[in-house]
Amino acid sequence: SFVDDLQKFSVAELAARSGIPLKQIQFAADMLADKTKIIVCWAMGLTQHENAVDNIREIVNLLLLKGSIGKPGAGTCPIRGHSNVQGDRTVGISESPPAEFLDKLEENFGFQPPREHGYAVVDAIEVMARKAGKVFFALGGNFLSASPDTETTAAGLRNCALTVHVSTKLNRSHLIHGKRALILPCLGRTERDDQSTGEQFVSVENSMGIVHRSQGSLKPCSTGLKSEAAIVAELAQATLGSRSRIDWKHWISNYDHIRDAIEQTIPGFENYNQRVRQEGGFYLPNCNRDGKFDTPDGKAHFSINQIAEVKLADDEFLMLTIRSHDQFNTTIYGLNDRYRGIHNERRVVLVNRDDMQRLGLVEKQVVDLQSQYKGRTRRANQFLVVPYDTPQKCVVTYFPEANALVPLDQQARISKTPASKSVVVKILPRNDS
Repeated sequence: SFVDDLQKFSVAELAARSGIPLKQIQFAADMLADKTKIIVCWAMGLTQHENAVDNIREIVNLLLLKGSIGKPGAGTCPIRGHSNVQGDRTVGISESPPAEFLDKLEENFGFQPPREHGYAVVDAIEVMARKAGKVFFALGGNFLSASPDTETTAAGLRNCALTVHVSTKLNRSHLIHGKRALILPCLGRTERDDQSTGEQFVSVENSMGIVHRSQGSLKPCSTGLKSEAAIVAELAQATLGSRSRIDWKHWISNYDHIRDAIEQTIPGFENYNQRVRQEGGFYLPNCNRDGKFDTPDGKAHFSINQIAEVKLADDEFLMLTIRSHDQFNTTIYGLNDRYRGIHNERRVVLVNRDDMQRLGLVEKQVVDLQSQYKGRTRRANQFLVVPYDTPQKCVVTYFPEANALVPLDQQARISKTPASKSVVVKILPRNDS
């Protein structure tokens, strides 16, 4: 079925749609043709599109065709930024946890967890924007700057009765808040975490599915700082009291007790406290590595996917947002981007030289950017034009400066990731005179 579907398409047409020259695609195909140990790495360049899930499925299709899954030196390698992005999901932090996980929570901790699903980030913003969400509670992060559709996100936060941020440092999200607002300062992961039984460590999961220790060594900047875990536990104790059979104070006295509870609840964490203390940590179960696929026949399956449809008018461009060298997530350490040779400025739009000539744009000209999606117009003003070797009809801006242009309701099918790499925009020369 997969081969039959491929034969419906023209390679030349697909290359034209992708914006990549056919010769370059052929070069890559020739490189892969006689290889079987292939590792494909990807990051948000593939996942921030409406067809993001299809993109990844096609990577898996390629690797299956080459026999490059389930053997040493081959397979999939998603590149994640923060060291615990996947770790959160592994231990059940999800808006749609599976029934097996909820059953285990109920069995181990003596309460009935809600069975209805919660909200993904984009859904939560929409709920707050229409005043149906009352309390926003954030553990870490800079929610306003990291989220798409900045104006809608800001409006949603302002609609809340209460906004709470557990934070290691001040950020822009603290300025856009609900009717009441709390900032709860917490220890950073580089700071020592001393509890009643001594110094503690936390465990994180890296991009390779390895769980390992993370322990701060610096003196905390204040004796009044609590750890994230302590803040959550004390809130739980104050809120639930005797209704909970968890001894929250005991859990926080030694984080081994928390890890014991994770071991009881999550498959793959057997002998957690012993294995996490091993040099390099331990691998979690992985269907590719273990050769056990969660399918009726126990085998991996090919998938048939949709072709992306991006139609641009003559004056429209496909915008993608990127990060600079001097940046970690929303934290901007400097105004230089040595990756692309840009210095002292971030409010820039990188444009193909032929497109600049066609539009009559010149280097460092000040322009506004405008996106329109499902009848709603969004605008971000005052960007400097920088000529750059981008594909024609594609422009590049920095995250989070251009997040205001990313529609909240334009997201990846299934995963609901904002489509920040596929935003249709117009470049509008300013007329400030």
